[in-house]
Amino acid sequence: MMNKYDYLIVGAGLYGAVFAQQAKERGKSVLVIDRRPHIAGNVYTETVEGIHVHRYGAHIFHTNDRAVWAYVNRFAEFNRFTNSPVANYKGELYSLPFNMYTFNKMWGVVTPQEAAAEIERQRREAGIAELRNLEEQAISLVGRDIYEKLVKGYTEKQWGRPCTELPAFIIRRLPVRLTFDNNYFSALYQGIPVGGYTRMVENMLDGIEVRLGVDYL
Repeated sequence: MMNKYDYLIVGAGLYGAVFAQQAKERGKSVLVIDRRPHIAGNVYTETVEGIHVHRYGAHIFHTNDRAVWAYVNRFAEFNRFTNSPVANYKGELYSLPFNMYTFNKMWGVVTPQEAAAEIERQRREAGIAELRNLEEQAISLVGRDIYEKLVKGYTEKQWGRPCTELPAFIIRRLPVRLTFDNNYFSALYQGIPVGGYTRMVENMLDGIEVRLGVDYL
């Protein structure tokens, strides 16, 4: 059977779909298999009462690479979705990622210098010399006030452990900006495919043989 294909691609997610599409475009014959009953892997979307639901969690496409953006737009139209989360702490609303809107709401500061000075003051007040755990890392990044209101409870619920028992590196990737910018991502291009990721992957795999429910092993 395998003699008739140049490539056997295991997995019909984004990586497998892109490889298959590029191989076919270069005149190669490919077979894509996936043990799941659907294509698109973890970005699989299904329609529930007219709403596109991301079964495995929300996915927002974002990139700074113009060539990548042009490529995915060959297979889907993207909306202009901007990820601007809002945290609700006992009826108080705060902008995420942490930025000048957050700092202004928390402390009344209006300049980056004032915000940085308040964060540094709270870090010194906490007596942090060495970043040994997530709590100390978070306080060093955004101060104790924001840590107590917007980090501690959520993080401990997520991990099921006190922040003092979690490693510092977990929170290092948290965006902190001394600008008035509520955009969670800094990427130039971002959005979600109109019609969902499943349709986009379907278009990538157009004309390619796909077998679902097939385990490679």
